[in-house]
Amino acid sequence: MKKSQVLTLVLLMVMVESGLVKETMAHPCGRTFLSALIQLVPCIPSVAPFSTLSPNELCCAAIKTLGQPCLCVLAKGPPIAGVDRTLALHLPGKCSANFPPCEMLK
Repeated sequence: MKKSQVLTLVLLMVMVESGLVKETMAHPCGRTFLSALIQLVPCIPSVAPFSTLSPNELCCAAIKTLGQPCLCVLAKGPPIAGVDRTLALHLPGKCSANFPPCEMLK
């Protein structure tokens, strides 16, 4: 695993431990927030800022397994270091997941 992937994973764990999980407990994915983030580690190369890489098979499998509600919880959460949110929101389409788009908070 590259240093940037390890750093991103560590930052995600810190965010979860700092209370982010408590904020999402009302949502069906609230109890699995950390596991959802960990499952999406194969997607990091595709969502890194300025990335032109397509998602790999492991990434697409994770996207389809998590489903739209969990992905929207992650997308609506605070920014994640090393992740371009716009690229992340395009992953379901690139993986042929056919999820409706997340309604982003304004």
